[in-house]
Amino acid sequence: MAAFRLPVGQLCRTAAAPTSATRQLRALGHHRHASQQQLRWLATPVSAPPTKVGSQGPTAMVFLNMGGPATVDEVGDFLSRLFADADLIPLGRLQNYIGPLISRRRTPKIKEQYAAIGGGSPIRKWSEHQCAEMCKLLDLISPETAPHKPYVAFRYANPLTEEMYNQLLADGFGNGKGGRAVAFTQYPQYSCSTTGSSLNELWKWRQRLEGKAGPADHGKDGSIQWSVIDRWPVHPGLVETFASNIEKTLAEYPEERRKNAVLLFSAHSLPMSVVNRGDPYPAEVAATVYAVMQRLNFSNQYRLCWQSQVGPQPWLGPQTASSVEEYIAKGQKDLVLIPIAFTSDHIETLYELDREVIGESGHADTVKRVESLNGNPIFIEALADLAKKHLDSGVIASSQMGLRCPGCKSDRCLESKKFFAGQQVLAVR
Repeated sequence: MAAFRLPVGQLCRTAAAPTSATRQLRALGHHRHASQQQLRWLATPVSAPPTKVGSQGPTAMVFLNMGGPATVDEVGDFLSRLFADADLIPLGRLQNYIGPLISRRRTPKIKEQYAAIGGGSPIRKWSEHQCAEMCKLLDLISPETAPHKPYVAFRYANPLTEEMYNQLLADGFGNGKGGRAVAFTQYPQYSCSTTGSSLNELWKWRQRLEGKAGPADHGKDGSIQWSVIDRWPVHPGLVETFASNIEKTLAEYPEERRKNAVLLFSAHSLPMSVVNRGDPYPAEVAATVYAVMQRLNFSNQYRLCWQSQVGPQPWLGPQTASSVEEYIAKGQKDLVLIPIAFTSDHIETLYELDREVIGESGHADTVKRVESLNGNPIFIEALADLAKKHLDSGVIASSQMGLRCPGCKSDRCLESKKFFAGQQVLAVR
């Protein structure tokens, strides 16, 4: 994995010749003369003149994510939507009965957890921040597709996909006016339960709000022309952000203990029924882990574990909490937790890892969590690089997007994949 250590504006410093996006971002960095204050983790400040409409603009950049309740009062609705989604939590023929039952029973406990982390999830704040800052960079490095307008579509919390789509229409996209939109998953590793579910929901509202369309006639009637960034598990910027954050955390240990700390990469688990169906998520998470360890030159021992199991059925393991307990019981107390499948903080990091796993370990001084990606400038620029390359490629979706799982029986998944992956390739500039 190529080195990716850089200040703001210097993206993708690889052994290969730099891409045009890389060169433009480097030039941007030289002209900005960013101060130390600008390099703080919270933001990637970008100053630019008013953006002109490019020859292929404007472009809507839509971040897809699970979302989270912004307030305690939203927890009930959030859980109801979550447990109703058979793509994420398959409960069989009794989904419509069992889902609401589980959500009602869990609501009081989950409300307490959100209250403990400040009264709500920060995922909307971070998603809107990341998307807006990325769009500022895109306006500078991809003027042909400017202005780039930021949108967020959550699967289970506000702003929901329906709300986002209506906002697109209100802003002048579609309704006979055409326009381009990019669905940019914020799950770096693809799963039918996450990215797949979000795209299924996007397809549903596209068909309801703009009329039924197939891949061949999509966009020809003045509807929004969609393309998809559906996975990016080993992008150099993603890898570098994780690796640099890990190095910061390792530096907190005394030098004589640093190399003996075990790195525990933690990702949201999946039901084994989904894994056995052929979901690509475990392999893509493992690819991210291996790429990060390559960047770290395999400086430490490591394992991949899984968190957030829900319900009685078997889930992918080992579980993060039990892994920490078992390592401590074996005498290994220097443990570094890395939330490898999340792009920002939410309940799984702030409560499950910080308060439950670390807080209840009895060794909060030696078990540490790596900072989430949040507003990291390297990460923001990685997002811009991904988007720029996608816009330049003219490709609708990755080649993997059209392949169903071997055991897939979902008609909705079939139709959604036909729509997003079955379109003709856009004209490459």
